[in-house]
Amino acid sequence: MLLFFAKKFARPLSLEWYNIARREETTPFAPERRIPSRVPSTDETTTRTRVRVNRQEEYQSLLGFGGAFTDAAGLNIKSLEPAAQELIIRSYFAPEGIRYNIGRIPMGGSDFSTRPYSYDDVEGDEAFEFWSLAFEDLEYKIPLVHLAREVSEEEVLLFGSAWSAPRWMKTNNDFIGEGRLKDEYYQLWADYFIKFLEAYSAAGLDMWGLTAGNEPTNGNIPGFSFNCMGWTPETQRKWVAENLGPTLRAAGYGKDNLTLMVFDDQRAYVETWLPTILGDPVIGEYVSGWAVHWYWNWLFGPEILDGAHADYPDFWILATEACEGSDLGEPPVSLGNWLYAESYAHNIIEDLNHWVRGWVDWNLALDLEGGPNWAANEVDAGIIVNATAGEFYKNPIFYALGHFSKFIPRGSVRLGLEVAGAVEALATSTPEGDVVVVLLNTPLAASSAIDYRSARSRLSIDDRIEMYVSLVRFDRSGAEQVVEIEDGDRFVSHTMPAKSLVTLLWSTSVE
Repeated sequence: MLLFFAKKFARPLSLEWYNIARREETTPFAPERRIPSRVPSTDETTTRTRVRVNRQEEYQSLLGFGGAFTDAAGLNIKSLEPAAQELIIRSYFAPEGIRYNIGRIPMGGSDFSTRPYSYDDVEGDEAFEFWSLAFEDLEYKIPLVHLAREVSEEEVLLFGSAWSAPRWMKTNNDFIGEGRLKDEYYQLWADYFIKFLEAYSAAGLDMWGLTAGNEPTNGNIPGFSFNCMGWTPETQRKWVAENLGPTLRAAGYGKDNLTLMVFDDQRAYVETWLPTILGDPVIGEYVSGWAVHWYWNWLFGPEILDGAHADYPDFWILATEACEGSDLGEPPVSLGNWLYAESYAHNIIEDLNHWVRGWVDWNLALDLEGGPNWAANEVDAGIIVNATAGEFYKNPIFYALGHFSKFIPRGSVRLGLEVAGAVEALATSTPEGDVVVVLLNTPLAASSAIDYRSARSRLSIDDRIEMYVSLVRFDRSGAEQVVEIEDGDRFVSHTMPAKSLVTLLWSTSVE
């Protein structure tokens, strides 16, 4: 199932692009060629959207896109033949794939492991005599990360996140439930992070970054069902400022050599957490940014991100976890669910339009049940592995992610954009001088459609354009849109079917 078709065009009248339409469950995907219009349509029965790109208006630079090398992902990928293993990694990280360039590494176990564990589960081992990487690191994570780096054309940025300290360091002596780090182990927990960095470096993998801990609010919830450790804004600030930050710097992992991110939790808590942490001037000596997850975003709008950026512009934002199948009533795995693709595209466009610098998915691969997950917290993934059949399936969310990751390289810059109509849009400029515009025609688009008519005669975006279209037709809602895109004095018009996702590229090097 290939959803990306590319052709480069050098002449004004040679523009082409392809649609991929989902027809019936058993019908293979097949390309449909469409020839674009170079001038605005005058058909009064079609809803119109105007998209105006402003290359003079630049915002944040982008770090890239990626996913997590969880134990579950590694176990599933490694269950296949070596050729299939490499094909999965190439599908994500290679130039012929969707060009991921970020990898998240759980530090020890997470719920997406077959067991709860840490790197030192020997009670009271304060000298870390028994500290060691786990079987899962040596057999799953490290080999697959090396493979990802081998097939990628650019550096794959790696960052670690810890779900929990060892049981014996915590107030509840457990990996789950309401439990926090004991006061007497604040420094030892910082030393644990150094052990992780050194162990991965010895295995040939230097970390680009760390987060201060995965979802720190979870460990404040009585009965929480999977790996967690609770922090408050004040305790995380204290630990980072007085223990983790100075310890990293003393070990040669200062701010110039390693990216440290705080928070790593949901938008819902941003306004109560960031003032305490980022408001401390000492934090700025060690911390570069903050990480955010996507859960409950439908309840908490992106203006929260705008406000945080306005208040703390020196700290950038990275989206570090997302998945479908986690909400009440959703099946953990829904093969071929294009609603999930729309949800991903909507969230990525929304995040990047509100100061987020990169977007990292959750598990790279899961099994048909959405696991393994020792805590029965199964979810969906971009790739689903059927170990019994010796094969894997690329879900629609894989292709939705590719509409961004394949065409927006690291170092791209978000551009100013005016959208008048019912299409969501993102515009970026690449280091190579291309403009990339991603369009999503969905009822999730916030603004109402307009009837835009124009008799203007304009040049098309004609020096070089590529268009990539995935038609995400999973219900009958939505409406066809004529999208009229302007870049300076250049113009192109395209009819977007309902429920479609489109990526366009054009060069600015030839005027």
